[in-house]
Amino acid sequence: MEFERARRAAGGWTQVEATGSTNADLVAAARTDPGLPHLTVLLTRDQRAGRGRLDRVWRAPAGAALAVSVLVRVPEVPLAARGWIPLVAGAAMARAVSAQLDAHEVGVKWPNDVLVDGRKICGILAEGTLDPGAVVIGSGVNTSMRTEDLPVPTATSFAALGAACDEDALLADYLGELDRLLAALGAGRTAQVRDAVRRRCLTLGREVTVSLPDGSSLRGLASDLDAEGRLMVAGRGVSAGDVVHVR
Repeated sequence: MEFERARRAAGGWTQVEATGSTNADLVAAARTDPGLPHLTVLLTRDQRAGRGRLDRVWRAPAGAALAVSVLVRVPEVPLAARGWIPLVAGAAMARAVSAQLDAHEVGVKWPNDVLVDGRKICGILAEGTLDPGAVVIGSGVNTSMRTEDLPVPTATSFAALGAACDEDALLADYLGELDRLLAALGAGRTAQVRDAVRRRCLTLGREVTVSLPDGSSLRGLASDLDAEGRLMVAGRGVSAGDVVHVR
């Protein structure tokens, strides 16, 4: 069976040949079926209208990337701690990618872009649903994308790195770590979650420029993550923004 390990780790499973957006589809499914279980997965290798953070369009040739959305139920996570959810997803995916690319530097550019040797291999978008206790987390992983098909020079893929992605292992590892970290967050073990995210965060200790939602920018040392998961830059907590690593 395809995705045998990943199916066992999931709470529900749907695989489609093609779709516009797995996130949009899973958010809609959660609206019509409020009983969808925790870790319900929707995935495709042909996503035609994907979206990234800040409403960016995410496109990939059919078969070149894996688009996967996961419904997580987090009613026990306090609202003040919900900012950790997308960061947890990034850390979980970085761990899963690293398991297959251990000869490379794998980590997260805050908040949740997964980088390999400084180039982006996976983007993540978390979206709320009508149920305040449920969140949909979408990931787009460049798996078989050829070097000439990479959308920007700062992107990479398993194939471009000369590696064959074991998609079953990738998703099983991702789901397991995502579930583990969300359970810790729901149990109030925020310090444990913070440490796990910090270990994967390549932004910390770097000089960065952050383009903020109001159009302004901030430059300085990214020194830490605060108790709510905000990036501390030049003594200021940043909850949203586009980060560029200067050096």
